[in-house]
Amino acid sequence: MCLSVPGKVLDISSEEGFRMGRVDFGGIVKKVCLEYLPDIQVGDYALVHVGFAISRVLPEEAEKTLKLFRELDGMEEREER
Repeated sequence: MCLSVPGKVLDISSEEGFRMGRVDFGGIVKKVCLEYLPDIQVGDYALVHVGFAISRVLPEEAEKTLKLFRELDGMEEREER
């Protein structure tokens, strides 16, 4: 099973000829390769799999998924008690 996580593109740069960006995954910011999405812009949301943005997603869908991840994280904390 593969997992992709939605994130918001914060900025875009070029590194060694590759289009890269910093992407915010609900408070965690990572560097991501944007080569597969040449038209993505700052402020857009993308699904990211193993460091590569693979698809653009609507902000509403991205936020819904990130909210579910936060809820799951909260459930794990309650189970540890």
